[in-house]
Amino acid sequence: MTEPIVDAAPAIDFDLKSLPKVSLHDHLDGGLRPATIIELAEAVGHQLPSTDPVALGEWFRESADSGSLVRYLETFDHTIAVMQTHEGLVRVAKEFVEDLADDGVVYGEVRWAPEQHLQKGLTLDEVVEAVQEGLEAGVEAVSDSGREIQVGQLITAMRHADRGQEIAELAVRHRHKGAVGFDIAGAEDGFLPSRFRDAFTYLAQQNFPATVHAGEAAGLDSIQSALVDGRALRLGHGVRVAEDIMVEFDDDADAEGTVGLVTLGDLSSWIRDRGIALEICPSSNLQTGAVAGFGEGIESHPVDMLYQLGFNVTINTDNRLMSGVTLTDEFELLVETFDYDLDDLLELTLNAAEASFLPLEEKEALVEYINDAYANLG
Repeated sequence: MTEPIVDAAPAIDFDLKSLPKVSLHDHLDGGLRPATIIELAEAVGHQLPSTDPVALGEWFRESADSGSLVRYLETFDHTIAVMQTHEGLVRVAKEFVEDLADDGVVYGEVRWAPEQHLQKGLTLDEVVEAVQEGLEAGVEAVSDSGREIQVGQLITAMRHADRGQEIAELAVRHRHKGAVGFDIAGAEDGFLPSRFRDAFTYLAQQNFPATVHAGEAAGLDSIQSALVDGRALRLGHGVRVAEDIMVEFDDDADAEGTVGLVTLGDLSSWIRDRGIALEICPSSNLQTGAVAGFGEGIESHPVDMLYQLGFNVTINTDNRLMSGVTLTDEFELLVETFDYDLDDLLELTLNAAEASFLPLEEKEALVEYINDAYANLG
């Protein structure tokens, strides 16, 4: 992890939205605008819980904030339903990029599962091309407004289905046409990455990078399989790696509860020592119950412990519509809860930039851009 070049962080007394950000874990079908869902649903004849944008947004947030990943995932039935046509995919992708840029994101990797968008007769290649058309239109619109953003697709296979090899080959076909990486998503518990071992081997043979959802709804076995079978360069969420860390408190500690000893297991040591990035999504983790074993509330989220112990932590939104958050919101949450300052936010952002699937030269340019932006804050 690159050390920030800023000598000292000024006080955070300005809008955090102005900070350049890197988004690595953000689902396309989890970031639609409620008004867009309503318009697209009317066009395709899909019934929604509400046709009022404000009420619909509240419905998504309340349904997602249930403490259940299964209930959380059910909300996607409505967003996916309106993303089955070329026009719908282009519009959603374009607005997705514009909304990222409005939040200060300068580089974003957009993950989505093409196999879920074939109900109206489009082929796998056609849906990828439609999303890429929308992403490029979004980048152009942002550029026309005097800002800059760069995006790439993370082509995702659904882990409960049996199309892993097909989707892996799809991703490789589009590697020079917008696709920057591969992922598996969906119901994690009971569907280890080992189910797609052959697909991950194919990707490795093609030198195509993978990030794997692991350590969210399932624990250490899922993370181990992501690393071994999935050859994951990053872990989607990965937050439950904290289950492999033993924290003992000194019996003679003061009222502040001073930690006496922290011991990392073999798996957590491997992940930390090799800088394998954790794509942590604080608000989403609370809503889905991913961190329920550590306590209630953001104060008990292990993100700060992992960060303080030197893990390669990156901060992400997961699904902006369902969680009702932006990356700025997540940064503000960390500032308020853990007293993070600009140095901390810079380090987390640089972690994400360096963990991106950009070519080295572009990655170095991104890091330089972020460092310069922070240096100019003083």
